[in-house]
Amino acid sequence: MENSFLTLFDTALGRCGVAWREAGIVAVSFPESDDEKTRQRLRRRAPEAQEISAPPDAIKTVIADIKTLFEGAASDLAYAALDLAGISDFDRAVYALSLEIKPGSTKTYGDLARALGDVAQSRRVGQSLGRNPFPIIVPCHRIVGAGGAMTGFSAPGGTEIKRRLLKIEGALAPDLFDAFVE
Repeated sequence: MENSFLTLFDTALGRCGVAWREAGIVAVSFPESDDEKTRQRLRRRAPEAQEISAPPDAIKTVIADIKTLFEGAASDLAYAALDLAGISDFDRAVYALSLEIKPGSTKTYGDLARALGDVAQSRRVGQSLGRNPFPIIVPCHRIVGAGGAMTGFSAPGGTEIKRRLLKIEGALAPDLFDAFVE
């Protein structure tokens, strides 16, 4: 079995984590309630991951871009190498379509399902995105419900984090209360 590694890092939203192997990133975690829960989430895809504090340059670059995004600057992480071992063909197709959505844009679950050949698969698309082991990199926050509804975001913080990320990226306009939040 190939060696896997993980590291935790601080962001404006809290302590996140990333796990990787030589082939690429295997998991990303939003901040959980504590570091151990973040490690557990990462180890779902990298059970034997060794925790290290000095990741390779490619991982450092991804971490820096995640931090930049969480600090309020739009960042497109589609360049990151992903290790898709164990990911179903359907999920791979959904993630590939998601990676095509650039910062400042959104698509609906129906849009992705239609691109896959059957709008009736919208629920299946949503389930796939709920399993997304690469949140932020595979930008599931850019997929919204019909009419722009903020639905289906399973990361800690739920739809409020989704809304915040979409505002940072320019897909949603700031509202009156944004000046009071920070």
